[in-house]
Amino acid sequence: MPAAFTSRQADEAGLTRGLRSRLIAEGALIRFSRGLYRQVNADPVDLDLLEVALRAPAATICLTTALARHELTDEIPSMFDLALPRRTRHPARPVVARWHSFDPATFTIGRGQLTIEDGISVGLYSAERSIIDAFNTRGTTGTEIAVEALRRWLRQSGSQPAALLTMAAPWPRAQAPLRRSIEILL
Repeated sequence: MPAAFTSRQADEAGLTRGLRSRLIAEGALIRFSRGLYRQVNADPVDLDLLEVALRAPAATICLTTALARHELTDEIPSMFDLALPRRTRHPARPVVARWHSFDPATFTIGRGQLTIEDGISVGLYSAERSIIDAFNTRGTTGTEIAVEALRRWLRQSGSQPAALLTMAAPWPRAQAPLRRSIEILL
């Protein structure tokens, strides 16, 4: 069994409910959320992100949370911003998540993986994709966060504004303000 698993995975591996209860009582296993278990001797991890990865394998860290992960903003989100493809059911848990629905046609653009623990990961949008999303959602998140993220990204070595604009092509609503901001900042 992996260090963390769902009750369904446990059942499929022959780890019955009774056996799980006995392992919890013996202190070898913990139930860290409804239907989610973890070996006690496993290395420490962010249990909230682990829960996200187990409950919604397609979930992707996005928007302000992704910008914070890439150190492109000083804002510390109180909840994880997580994206799933549109028409995908959003899990009721974890409660520390704010779910967003993104267009399936563009969902995988700039999507990488963030390993939580052995064999378990959650999606994470690249810095470039996160900047594009910030410009695309500026009506709700504000223009300031998008411009500040772009400013910080441009200061990093290896930033390529032309590649960023090329990546932004599927988001016409974001492309024009992004282009203007790049022209001003450069």
